[in-house]
Amino acid sequence: MIRTATDADRELARELYRGFADEIRDAPWRDDDSEEELADIDVALRAGGVFLSEDVGLAVARLTGSRVGDLVILYVRPEARGRGVGAELVRHTARWLADQGAEVMELDVLDSNRAARSAYERLGFTPVEHRLAAQLEALLRPTSGPTFGAVHVQTDDTAAVERSANRAMPRLGHSERTEVSGPANGWVTVHDALADRDPDVLRALAKELSYTSGGVVLALGVEDGALVHYTLYDRGSMVDAYASVPEYHGPLPPGDVIALGANPTVVARLTGADPAKVRAIARTAPSPADLPPWNELYAQIAELMGVEVDAHAL
Repeated sequence: MIRTATDADRELARELYRGFADEIRDAPWRDDDSEEELADIDVALRAGGVFLSEDVGLAVARLTGSRVGDLVILYVRPEARGRGVGAELVRHTARWLADQGAEVMELDVLDSNRAARSAYERLGFTPVEHRLAAQLEALLRPTSGPTFGAVHVQTDDTAAVERSANRAMPRLGHSERTEVSGPANGWVTVHDALADRDPDVLRALAKELSYTSGGVVLALGVEDGALVHYTLYDRGSMVDAYASVPEYHGPLPPGDVIALGANPTVVARLTGADPAKVRAIARTAPSPADLPPWNELYAQIAELMGVEVDAHAL
């Protein structure tokens, strides 16, 4: 049962907000704005835009324009999830905003909060814009070296890979040129102009081709002539990832740094590479200066996996 909160519910609303703030952590570089958020709840209380589901769920909304309202906070205690409380709060809030004259409800959700994003999309929300962030150190770092990459599909069926790649690229942002070559040593190689420039597209293409082929796919590349990286997929799922400088794009939690070290057992099982050589070659370091030159490291990893060496590294 959803009800509109009153001044008597102020402490309960603040308690639920604190549960939300403790669970959904903001980006580490942002200042703590919890006091401002609590003040906003007081304002919303006076406007009638705070809603409670017993003592387990909270929604806070406000008008932000003549046709749009903002779902500022939606929170359900963990023990009450899975019962439709969140969806009921959203619908109740939508009715209230409609009564205020709004036609659209907007909200912010962290890109990393996949469960919340999926729940909102099931309710009918769709992405409108993406807010991006980058460490200034990474932006100011010289980028004189090349960025390139290729996708290697473990198959002899070149025609099937070419069909799948040509279907996938329009969905991934289109590309002016996609080239498929091989097979060589049991791998068919895909070079794409857009994926060459954008490692995220490279990985997305590799995942798609692994899914459509039902097999092993390797995305192997270099960024800025400094960072050597690969991602290994099996039947559409990522099974291993490597970055020669794990924190090249900024600080990471210790577990993520470890996760970006090569897994010799997985690599050996899927590619036939010697596990001892994987350990010796696919090393990580805090800086590119602590590793062999990027082209040497890249060529060694390509040889280790049994795939062709990109012309950029020759």
